Amino acid sequence: MATTKKKSGTLKIKWVRSFIGCPRGMRQTIRGLGFRRMQQVVERADTPETRGMIAKVHHLVEIEG
Repeated sequence: MATTKKKSGTLKIKWVRSFIGCPRGMRQTIRGLGFRRMQQVVERADTPETRGMIAKVHHLVEIEG
């Protein structure tokens, strides 16, 4: 599995697809990652918890390298 990990142990995540029509849990996961609007980029620590959240909404976000 290829990871886009920086030396500081952080990930840049971009929200690229709308969550309209998605279950409530996915909406809460997007908000939990810190997103407020589409096309926003957030930087999060590369932890198993963050990776799990990304895996849950992988079709809505991109990991920037």
